[in-house]
Amino acid sequence: MTGIRAIRLVTQDADRLAAFYVEALGFAPEDTISPLSDPFCGSLRRFRTLSLGHERIELIESLTPGAPADVVAVNDVRFQHFALVAPIMDRAHARLCRLAGWTEITLRGPQQLPASSGGVTAFKFRDPDGHPLELLSFPESGCPDHWVSRSAKTDGPLIGIDHTAVVVSDTAQSLAHYARLGFRKTGGSINTGPAQAALDGLEAPRVEVTSLRTGPSGTPHLELLCYGPGTRLTRAGDADILATRIIGAGGGKAMVDPDGHRWIEDRDGAI
Repeated sequence: MTGIRAIRLVTQDADRLAAFYVEALGFAPEDTISPLSDPFCGSLRRFRTLSLGHERIELIESLTPGAPADVVAVNDVRFQHFALVAPIMDRAHARLCRLAGWTEITLRGPQQLPASSGGVTAFKFRDPDGHPLELLSFPESGCPDHWVSRSAKTDGPLIGIDHTAVVVSDTAQSLAHYARLGFRKTGGSINTGPAQAALDGLEAPRVEVTSLRTGPSGTPHLELLCYGPGTRLTRAGDADILATRIIGAGGGKAMVDPDGHRWIEDRDGAI
């Protein structure tokens, strides 16, 4: 395995959703060869690719649409999101606020987490279709070198995708699963307190955060979020809006992790 290649979102209107990502978040459309099908939901009506820095998302419309997104809490295993790096949080948040259609998850605006949780400032929200997203800003003293370097080369409000996060019911079970795919643990924390509660829109959450990578660097990386006994175990249908896929270049074989999160392997077996 060589890492995460893209994040694929299911939508019922790829052009409309693409316009939001371009206008609100600074993504750029890409001209790519559209696949004829998706391993989970079959034939596609529409396929769009967008990039932010070196990272990519894909928007797909199934010929047989599934359920729209309901408002799932952040401790639901269907709550699968990705984090967009904002060198200046106020600037990125203000750009988002100029457009309508999205909904906030985080209470009272961006929240700065304590040093024990990385000291980052974060803001979670849902795009117009209901996919969860996060704006993420690192403290000056703790910003990874690759984000410092990229920030110096661009003046955009958002410069890339740091990680994609999946809610899991059992960290040990998920670690064992992802180890077989080549992921290794690179860090973690236990996040609690008022800022975490406001960030998640939950009362007194305790979330075990585990970072995973397949190599020494590369973005996006994977994060496991475990809310313990309060984790909600629900499943999305393959063509539902919340049935996000994590994919590798080329597409191909489909698989799911222990909590139902969808992955697509490339044709020679690497993600």
